[in-house]
Amino acid sequence: MSTVLVVDDQLSHREMISDLLKGSGLKVMVAADGADALSQVEAHCPDLVILDIVMPGINGYEVCRRIRSNPVTQNLPIIFCSIKNEEFDRYWGIRQGANAYISKPFQPRELLTTVKQLLKKGG
Repeated sequence: MSTVLVVDDQLSHREMISDLLKGSGLKVMVAADGADALSQVEAHCPDLVILDIVMPGINGYEVCRRIRSNPVTQNLPIIFCSIKNEEFDRYWGIRQGANAYISKPFQPRELLTTVKQLLKKGG
């Protein structure tokens, strides 16, 4: 069973995404901020990370860069899921190393399809 780390500073978003993923048979871990996310990636090495961008402390872009700069986690699939929905935001998210970018509010099917495609590829 694949494990997905959901990182979002808003509890309602974490719960909604977690419930969606659990409902499709995935194991889910959660983190409320970037520092917690980096600790969990290091300790548990999930199969995929769904990452918010706008968070207190370490933002999602920085978390993504740190994951990519570590040889152990550099190929970990990352999906940005953010309220930032301008074309530049998507461009910048992919430039930071994300495999995909989904804007909030999102369609559940879009998120699940993207997660499953990246898990199948292994990044």
